[in-house]
Amino acid sequence: MIRLFFVALVVLAFHGTAGAHELRPGFLEIKQTSPETYDIRFKVPARGDMRLGLYVRLPPDCKDTSPARNERAGAAVLETRVVQCQGGLANHEVSIDGLPGTFTDVVVRVESTGGAIQATRLTPDSPSFTVAAAPTWFDTARTYFLLGVEHILLGIDHLLFVLALLLLVRDVWMLVKVITAFTVAHSITLALAALGWAQIPPAPVEAVIALSIMFVAAEIVRQTGPETGFTKRAPWLVAFAFGLLHGLGFGGALKEIGLPQSDVPLALLTFNLGVEAGQLLFVFAVLGAGAVVRKLVSVERPWQRTAVGYGIGSLAAVWFVQRVALFL
Repeated sequence: MIRLFFVALVVLAFHGTAGAHELRPGFLEIKQTSPETYDIRFKVPARGDMRLGLYVRLPPDCKDTSPARNERAGAAVLETRVVQCQGGLANHEVSIDGLPGTFTDVVVRVESTGGAIQATRLTPDSPSFTVAAAPTWFDTARTYFLLGVEHILLGIDHLLFVLALLLLVRDVWMLVKVITAFTVAHSITLALAALGWAQIPPAPVEAVIALSIMFVAAEIVRQTGPETGFTKRAPWLVAFAFGLLHGLGFGGALKEIGLPQSDVPLALLTFNLGVEAGQLLFVFAVLGAGAVVRKLVSVERPWQRTAVGYGIGSLAAVWFVQRVALFL
């Protein structure tokens, strides 16, 4: 089992240095104000003073009725404009130029004058969509569910924390309680942060998340000795406490993406379900692979668990220093 954690740690470390999760998705909102007029709001991810080269391509019959405005919006640039499209946008294609050359996605929300909402997700492999004449709630649910799955599976720090919990807890029933406590906790703060009720700058939150991984890694190392600490007696409580922190990270990311104002409960629920589905997928994959490894290799040495604990803690320490440096 420990050998499996060695492999998983190497994969997560490589994935973390790649930095794919660092780019937030863009958010395109198209709101119909009259049969042929639309307000366009496009939030483009940015790093420092550099924004991604993403641009909205509308049908040829669409013309700007006023100059586009650009302003800074956190870790993004917000572009607003008003366009007039002859015959309307229904059944016409809209695309994002430049998206195929990136590692990010764009969430799209289209609202008609009648209040109907269409939500979809554009990717580098699928950078365009057709505006539906009669969208359904299922579009929104599917889009935000997939965003939740993607966010947790690309969230290297969250996965490393879950990996450390799996290594820390050996009893199956206790593992169920730990995962449940972590889920309940991050669901609470995810909702609070996404709705703007818990406003904490993202940089300190991400630094403390790295610190939480260091803490659990230290507990892994302690378990190899004779000491019995509070974490070993009640790991579910530790998982709940740190789950509150991780939920702030999830909620901050969802707030950056944007919530459809008329479908906030649905988007919030399905995003959280997507996060949970991705988390369980990771847990089952690790446990399943661990069962296979145990059949092939029956010898487990105490120093291996200690080495994995130090490896997880060292990687988290590097992240902590990097993230603290961002806001000091």
